[in-house]
Amino acid sequence: MNCKTDTAWDKRFNTLLFQIIRLHYIRVHDLMSELGLSRGQPPILRLLWEQDGRCQREMGDILHLSPATISVILQRMEQNGLLKRRPDPDDRRVLQAYLTDKGREVQSAVEQTLSVLEDECCHGFTPEEKSLLSQFMLRIRNNLLKATGSPTSRQS
Repeated sequence: MNCKTDTAWDKRFNTLLFQIIRLHYIRVHDLMSELGLSRGQPPILRLLWEQDGRCQREMGDILHLSPATISVILQRMEQNGLLKRRPDPDDRRVLQAYLTDKGREVQSAVEQTLSVLEDECCHGFTPEEKSLLSQFMLRIRNNLLKATGSPTSRQS
């Protein structure tokens, strides 16, 4: 099969973005599978490494994920021994997520794996180009947040 690249079709913004998202999704899945994680778990782990005991709603708001999606991911993480959910002492209807030892121990491996992924994605970029790319991606994200009426993310 002859796969031509760098055609006019490939240079269209939406086509490139779709390809990047898809390839990134596949690579994250492969790398996280090696650690016994699904691709949706590292962002939640990172939030809990920063502040243990967050509630599901707060994590969903930060990550722009629905309550149902967060609930499914947390349930799987709890089954895998990465965290425990406990009722908030001030409001028993609210569940808070707390890392287990296993959830804390995987931090170094996840961070190293994400560093490898970043290196793969940005191979050949200068530090200045990486900085510019980050600025452009933040602007795109913020434009899409505005277009969808989503609150601005608390993360930068």
